[in-house]
Amino acid sequence: MTQLLPTLLWTMFGFLLGSLPFSVWVGKLLLGKDIRQFGDKNPGATNVLRAGGFLPFSLALVLDISKGALLLGLAVHIFGVQGWAIVPISLAPPLGHTFSPFLNWRGGKAIAAAFGVWIGITIWTMPLISLSLLVVLTLLLTPSGWAVMFALAGMLVALIFWFDDPVLIGVWALQAALLAWNHRADLAKRPSLRRKKTKEVQG
Repeated sequence: MTQLLPTLLWTMFGFLLGSLPFSVWVGKLLLGKDIRQFGDKNPGATNVLRAGGFLPFSLALVLDISKGALLLGLAVHIFGVQGWAIVPISLAPPLGHTFSPFLNWRGGKAIAAAFGVWIGITIWTMPLISLSLLVVLTLLLTPSGWAVMFALAGMLVALIFWFDDPVLIGVWALQAALLAWNHRADLAKRPSLRRKKTKEVQG
């Protein structure tokens, strides 16, 4: 019971932090564009890239990652939050990103915010594993939602073998459920290998 109020406050703060639509703001302030008019209409960093190039995209991506990294870094490593209290706190940033009150309770797919959570908790171990898996699988599979799911499956194997911590598996489980929901349109399609683009030989 002594952890209930601090956990609630951390979770509320994390949801608010996660709900800040940095990618939309970067698009408006630096590009003068609504990034939700590009690509998949998602208010995330990828559409900043489509709307205006690498530098605005990099800024938006770092800000979205920081939502999870800052919160969990402070909670776990500075204020010493431990045990199952970490689980709801870890869900808060990606949940806020998905259901942002600043965007009429709509939001992005929360991959960057979820990635940041693992930076905050494990510093480099799980972020390195998850990023490697996601990059490789995104290059191999389509739709991209399946790459996310298979990367999550690989993360679970790594968590079991390297950490064997039920708290971290709890964090993973809630993130996996949220990301599956956010990618439900992709998951309704069958996964397939990406086809290499071939150049026509001109004679």
